[in-house]
Amino acid sequence: MKKRDSLYDNKIVHKPWGYEYTIFRYQNKLSITFLKINFNKKTSLHCHPKKKTGFILINGKAKIQLGLWRSNSKNYSSPSKLMIREGLFHSIKSISKKGLIALEFETPVNKKDLVRYKDNYGRTSRPYEGKEYLKKMSSKFIIFKKPKLNKNQRYLIGSVEIYVELHSNFKKLVKEKMNTIFAVLYGEVVDKYGRNVLSSGDIIRTGTLKKLSEVYKIRKKLALIKVKNRV
Repeated sequence: MKKRDSLYDNKIVHKPWGYEYTIFRYQNKLSITFLKINFNKKTSLHCHPKKKTGFILINGKAKIQLGLWRSNSKNYSSPSKLMIREGLFHSIKSISKKGLIALEFETPVNKKDLVRYKDNYGRTSRPYEGKEYLKKMSSKFIIFKKPKLNKNQRYLIGSVEIYVELHSNFKKLVKEKMNTIFAVLYGEVVDKYGRNVLSSGDIIRTGTLKKLSEVYKIRKKLALIKVKNRV
């Protein structure tokens, strides 16, 4: 199983609306992309036919369209989350003057799994950006490291705290405030038959996690990103 992408890992991808880069990757199962969308700019209206997609808004406000009709748009403030099923067209627009920062979760990893329906920058029939749009990353950009048990990583972006953690049980997780957002990096929450209830790329809040912990268990260890307002 491929552990890194020699073309895109450790590269900034320049977009007409801003830029993005891979902030974390777990083999071919999960890729987390850091998105910076400039004010009044938006991504293409696109879908991923074979990928599960999720977003956590980290800083700023967004107008997100789900489906082909503009009327199906809703404003979101950070921190907030959104899960998008396979094949659902979507677009994100920054409505913050300082721009929008978001994390995009894609499971599995496949840059070619992209269909653009409409684009303001002439990319409707074009695939994901190639090497001519890439630039090597400097050390100022955040990269999430693989988490270790009892050694949490902490990052501050605007008014939001991001933790990268590894857990063997729910004990600490269920004590978080109800509006805390969790995203699974790898590992699973399973039922008594070993069937997955939560796995890579799933995004939930504390309340849902508490309910699941009453019935299900973590298989071995669960790697998570935890996002909450800075105290």
